[in-house]
Amino acid sequence: MNEQSEQNKKAWEYRAYEFWHKRDGSPTEKAIQILENPLASLKKHQHHFENVAGQKVANLCGSNGRKAVPIALLGAEVTVFDISEENQKYALELAAAANTSMDYIVTDIYDIDLDKYRGYFDLLYLEGGILHYFGDLGKFMSILYELLKEGGKLILSDFHPLRRCLLSQGEVEYFDAELKSGDVAYKGFFNEQEQADFSDVSVRLYTLSDIMNSVLEAGFTLKRFDEHRGWNNENIPWEFTILADK
Repeated sequence: MNEQSEQNKKAWEYRAYEFWHKRDGSPTEKAIQILENPLASLKKHQHHFENVAGQKVANLCGSNGRKAVPIALLGAEVTVFDISEENQKYALELAAAANTSMDYIVTDIYDIDLDKYRGYFDLLYLEGGILHYFGDLGKFMSILYELLKEGGKLILSDFHPLRRCLLSQGEVEYFDAELKSGDVAYKGFFNEQEQADFSDVSVRLYTLSDIMNSVLEAGFTLKRFDEHRGWNNENIPWEFTILADK
């Protein structure tokens, strides 16, 4: 595990389980919500999962299982890869509460066992703002490519790079390429006194061309690129979704 990954693992294993309870409720409460309509839990990506039954799906950086569990309920064989044991704890409790199951492997994505998982998955699903945790985007994409079967599909959704420029009023340098320290995503859910105890994450910001070219250079065939409005329908590019095939 490299230095960046070690720093991010440390950050994401401090009070993450507690945070998920704060934001999503207990695993039992979250399971009740998901069970009402598993497909709807996948929000803007739900149309990609209407016929997922029987497929092997990898949810990389799958966090607390809030996407993996509905996919499993839809009949897929789901494997989560994530760096945080705190995330794993909530996710496995969530799966049990929803009366479903999944494999949850705590690992750095760079360290996935490709001897075991090379060409294993029909579908890779990544969402929620994860690319900035990986300083070597080319290596990251090449691992994704190796994990997929021939004919497999990649669904990659992340924060739109232009979003940070529009929100920063010019203070963010779009083309910066160095690693930077930042707050772990849930730090703000705790009071100011508690926040002093949180470790920083290590992130690397990418341009849109960095992301698109890394997908193409890894060998994927780009099928579609969609941009999404803000979570409250703000009229700015907030997220994007890439659909690509192997």
